[in-house]
Amino acid sequence: MDMRPLKHFLALADTLHFGRASEACHVSPSTLSRSIRQLEESLGVRLFERDNRHVTLTRQGHQFHDYARDALEEWERLRQSMMSEAQALTGEISIYCSVTASYSFLYDLLSEFRTRHPGIELKLHTGDPAQSMPRVLAGNEDMAITLRPRRLPEALAFKSLTRSPLVFIAPREPQTWIPASPEASRPEQWRDVPMILSESGLSREVSDTWFRALGLKPRIYAQVSGHEAIVSMVSLGFGVGVVPGIVLEASPLAERVRVLPVKPELPHYDVGLCVLNRRLKSPLIHALWAEVEEHG
Repeated sequence: MDMRPLKHFLALADTLHFGRASEACHVSPSTLSRSIRQLEESLGVRLFERDNRHVTLTRQGHQFHDYARDALEEWERLRQSMMSEAQALTGEISIYCSVTASYSFLYDLLSEFRTRHPGIELKLHTGDPAQSMPRVLAGNEDMAITLRPRRLPEALAFKSLTRSPLVFIAPREPQTWIPASPEASRPEQWRDVPMILSESGLSREVSDTWFRALGLKPRIYAQVSGHEAIVSMVSLGFGVGVVPGIVLEASPLAERVRVLPVKPELPHYDVGLCVLNRRLKSPLIHALWAEVEEHG
């Protein structure tokens, strides 16, 4: 069975860009366009509205998106089930994580798995950790290494890999706005401190809660994607940041910043692997999930 038209459709539906979708599918834009046109002709409806500048899904396109995703998953599940009987799993698993997570966890997570299942191709995508769970929930990734949120979506399964504190970091060089006694935090100490925080995600939620408990709004100097960028900006003296301890430990700039002994301390959180519950029915996904040892 040729499932490529469904893959082409999903790639274009996710990117809404013929160039990026064709690159993701390793075909030319003309081949992708022809595949979509043949699919529309078979269905008798338009799946996309497109002009020279924009590509958008039609109402029928949104309906077909769910079918295409489910059909590919069912096909992959059946194929892997048959292959597992012959002890030969082959296929592809996509994993999304931050740059720090890629070199903090992936070797231990995947080294033995790769030896046992050489036929499985692993695709790694890195980016803002705040996008990890949304990408898995949307079906753009099979798995993600991410922070466990305060409330885990029911559709997701989660295995903890480690625990890490969130810490306040400041430039190592003295600055007049660095709180003199962070171990006894008072509103007046923090009112004029330039803060460098994540745009979104758990660390931003925790930071906002901490400042709210102090009775003030943080003075935001910058909001950035990715904790690594926060360490860089703090090391340059732009402000105080909040980052996970594991990010600071792995950073080449760790010696240029210092941890502030802030009280009350920010909570520890779990870093782990998440996947859609329904995707665990796939022998391919289940094989990797079963190998992950959960840490309390």
